[in-house]
Amino acid sequence: MAKILAVLYPDPVGGYPPDYARDEIPTITGYPGGQTAPTPQAIDFTPGHLLGCVSGELGLRRFLEDRGHTFVVTSDKEGADSALDRELPDTDVVISQPFWPAYLTSERIAAAGRLRLAITAGIGSDHVDLPSAISHGMTVAEVTFSNSIGVSEHAVMQILTLVHNYMQAHEWVTAKKGWNIADSVSRAYDLEGMDVGVLGSGRIGQAVLRRLKPFDVTLHYCDVHRLPGEVEEDLELTWHPDARSLASSVDVLSIHTPLHPQTRNLFDDELIGAMRRGSYIVNTARALIVDRDAVVRALDSGRLAGYAGDVWYPQPPPPDHPWRTMPYEAMTPHVSGSTLSAQARYAAGTREILECWLDGRPIRPEYLIVEGGGLAGTGASSYTVA
Repeated sequence: MAKILAVLYPDPVGGYPPDYARDEIPTITGYPGGQTAPTPQAIDFTPGHLLGCVSGELGLRRFLEDRGHTFVVTSDKEGADSALDRELPDTDVVISQPFWPAYLTSERIAAAGRLRLAITAGIGSDHVDLPSAISHGMTVAEVTFSNSIGVSEHAVMQILTLVHNYMQAHEWVTAKKGWNIADSVSRAYDLEGMDVGVLGSGRIGQAVLRRLKPFDVTLHYCDVHRLPGEVEEDLELTWHPDARSLASSVDVLSIHTPLHPQTRNLFDDELIGAMRRGSYIVNTARALIVDRDAVVRALDSGRLAGYAGDVWYPQPPPPDHPWRTMPYEAMTPHVSGSTLSAQARYAAGTREILECWLDGRPIRPEYLIVEGGGLAGTGASSYTVA
C-alpha cells in the first residue's frame, strides 16, 4: 500500500464549502490540437466545486482509501517542522499545485527515501528539483493543458485591465467613494491598434494570440521554434528571433515561457529599458523571469505604464513584498489556472495519473516530465534566449 501526500492551499476564510455562484460548468472533452481531457475511470467529486483546497482534497480520499492507501492532506509546507517535512520520509507520492507549491528541493528529495512520484495538479513543475528527481529515480508528472485556457483568458483580462486603467478607475468608486472621471481616464487607452507580443508560443502563448486577434492589434511573438507558416499567416504574426527584438517592438508584452537558467531574471533593467516608454508587461508564467526590483524601478520612473501578473516568488509572498505596493499594478494571487472549471480537469487528471501509477499502467506521455528517473517530453514552450 502507498502513502500519498497532497499539499493543497488553505480553505476559504469563510469556511468550506463556499456558496457557489453557478450550479454547473461546461463539459470540456478535448483541447486545441486534439489532446483529450483527462479520462479517469471514475470521479468522486462534483465538477465546479472547490477541489484545490485542503477540504476539497482533489476529490481523491474515497478512491485512495477504498484501495487501502494512506492519504494525507495539508497546507503546511514551510519551516523545518512543517507537515510536509514530517510526512515526507515515508511518502510514496507527493501531489502539489503551482499555485501553492510544495518545493521539492534536493534536500527534501534526499530525505524521502520512498518517494517515487511527484504530481503537479495543474501545469508547471519547476517547484520540483528535476536533476534530483532524476537521480532519485522518480517520475514527475503534470496535468498538461488542464488549465492552459484559463491562464490565457486571465492574461488577456490583465492586458485590458492595465491598458484601460481599470484598477484606478475602480478604486475611485469603491475605496475613494468618488466620481473622478478625469483622474480615471488620464492613464486609459484603447488596445486597438497597439503592438502586442508574447514571449513563448506554446499552448498558452498561442491561446493568448488567438484571443487577441479580434481586438485589431498587431501581433508579435518570440520563440526559438517558429510556428508553422499557416499559423503565422492566419494570425498575421511577426516573429522575432530574440527577447530584445520583441521587447523593443511592442506596446504590450505577455510572458508565457518556462523558467530555466536562460530566462531567469531575463527582464532586468537593461531589457525593460529597451522597451517603449509606457509599455505594459503581463506575467502569468513565473515571477523569476523578471527582476523583481527592476519592475518596481520601471514603474516608478515611467518606463513601464503598468505591470500585472499572478505569479510571485516566493509563493505566497511575504507581507512586505514590493509588488504589493508598487504603482500601476494589477496583481492577483496565483489564481489564473485554478478556476473551478480548471480544477475539475486537473483533479480528474491527477486521479488518472494515480490510477495508472498504482495499477502499473503507463501514464499518458503528454503528462510526463521525468519518467522513472529520465527526462520525458513536455508540452511547454521551449523558448531560450537566442
